[in-house]
Amino acid sequence: MRQASVGFQCPDCVAEGARSTRSGRTAYGGSRSTNPALTSQVLIAVNVAVWLLITATGGAASVWVDRLALLPDGALFRLSDGSLLQIDGVADGAYWQLLTSMFTHVQLMHIGFNMLALWFLGPQLEAAVGRARFLTLYLLSGMVGSVFVYWLSPEHSSTVGASGAIFGLMGALLVIAIKVKADYSQILLWLGLNVAITVFGRGLISWQGHLGGLIGGVLIALVLAYSPRKRRGTWQAAGLGTLAVLVLLGVLARTVTLV
Repeated sequence: MRQASVGFQCPDCVAEGARSTRSGRTAYGGSRSTNPALTSQVLIAVNVAVWLLITATGGAASVWVDRLALLPDGALFRLSDGSLLQIDGVADGAYWQLLTSMFTHVQLMHIGFNMLALWFLGPQLEAAVGRARFLTLYLLSGMVGSVFVYWLSPEHSSTVGASGAIFGLMGALLVIAIKVKADYSQILLWLGLNVAITVFGRGLISWQGHLGGLIGGVLIALVLAYSPRKRRGTWQAAGLGTLAVLVLLGVLARTVTLV
């Protein structure tokens, strides 16, 4: 999932979202983060660690790419010595690939663009919604992107990258900007630019992951930002839980069609 860098900010989103009550919670019910950049820094560190492991063990030829990348259905490869190598995919039971592919990169430019985007977007969103909700937004939108890849990518194609989650963050920031009536023209500009890059580079870029992540991020942000104030936590848990169940059902349904 290749991704162009983003570098916009939404001060109104941060200010409104971080507006806390006496209990130290944000306007959307999350606990206020004393360091809103921390979660993004940890996520970046994990991504970089996986990239270093892959780079040190052969780059694109590393066995870790085969283990961590999202491969919808397993494939049998013939090696240069004539032997055969079976690589399992999600349909073969390697369900972890739906998550690990989000932390897997091979090319330096790929991880560089994605982590730069996370560096800009993550702290703004964590300040607005709180740490737990931000982490849920990142992981769940990335999983929605993985489900789209699982359904819409060629069965034996391999997909890596955090761009599904990054598109989820962009979609979420747009929803929050609309909610607080901020000027979101710059967000639309960057989102449109990234969509254009995805379209024109669709032969090399996982448009499936980008589209799924964007839809997931928008849906999650709608749940977080528009849940009724009364019993907000219950409404948010129900909405996010429903989306998680739909992700699970989507994975199981696709697996049935492939086995």
